[in-house]
Amino acid sequence: MRIKEINFSGKKVGFYLDAGFEHLEKIVPKEKAILLTDKRIFSLHPHLFSGWNTIVIEGGEQHKQQSTIDEVIGQLIEKEADRNTYLIGVGGGVVTDIAGFVAGIYMRGISFGFVPTTLLAMVDAAIGGKNGIDAGVYKNLIGLIRQPDFLLYDYSLLKTLPDQEWANGFAEIIKHACIKKQGMFEDLNKHSLDYYRNNHAALASLVEENVIIKTTVVQNDEFEQGERRLLNFGHTLGHAIENIYELPHGYAISIGMICAARFSENIKGFKTTDTDRLKALLEKYALPTAISFDKEKIWGLIKLDKKRAGTTMRYILLESIGNGVVHEIPLTQLEELLGQIS
Repeated sequence: MRIKEINFSGKKVGFYLDAGFEHLEKIVPKEKAILLTDKRIFSLHPHLFSGWNTIVIEGGEQHKQQSTIDEVIGQLIEKEADRNTYLIGVGGGVVTDIAGFVAGIYMRGISFGFVPTTLLAMVDAAIGGKNGIDAGVYKNLIGLIRQPDFLLYDYSLLKTLPDQEWANGFAEIIKHACIKKQGMFEDLNKHSLDYYRNNHAALASLVEENVIIKTTVVQNDEFEQGERRLLNFGHTLGHAIENIYELPHGYAISIGMICAARFSENIKGFKTTDTDRLKALLEKYALPTAISFDKEKIWGLIKLDKKRAGTTMRYILLESIGNGVVHEIPLTQLEELLGQIS
């Protein structure tokens, strides 16, 4: 086990890397904790929850809504959770988002931590303090930024991860490479999904590399006034596609990254050959790179994206692989660009 302590504004977060789930009791005593998980994780790993006070919710993005928050808070009240209670999210990004959001508003804030169980949550969703829910089809429209006390990484939990979820996680890893680390992009090209899936040391090293990339960006801009916006590469269009066509998150972001790369060719002079390289890498990691979509429906969601600023959209583009930039695109131009690829 490797322990990294990372300082955010007013909060030190412990990252317990390559740790066993059993270490959780050494971080938080069972009598002070309530675990929050979903039905799939609970059914796959029932032994993990033995002796722990546990709340089990329905899984999936469609349940990341206010009704689930109300349900969890109701159970916390029934369990007499107080300000000394730790709420610990054990699951993928939906579970960690809900756990962090509930912990931020219950009794005006209680302590919380995460045990991410998907690759996507380990490298992205559970890191950085963004916690929130959707409002109907509008992604992450309701939420807050509040850091957990800790994250515990038990890679053995990934053994039950479906193939689709491995690809989902690699979408965010490839995103990090595109915006911040060309060297990682080249390393991913040299290897494959199966290589990382079957090589514990290589996977542990890759996850830690991505933890460092994301936490460094968040440290520099915790409340998303500048650099942290880079983490939205592929997400503006991706979120709209995800919600309308009910695609897995990573699949939608993969398509969104290709579209953003095409926009980058038009606006930033990004090389077409590099867009082709990105497309090939995404497909190598079992991710889709195109979809036929209804421009009007997609545009209706994009116009209400959180990254809109008046008559412009803060869009994440690439100047080169490993060098992402925030660029304000007028909405009229963005709509035109969207029409060219739809």
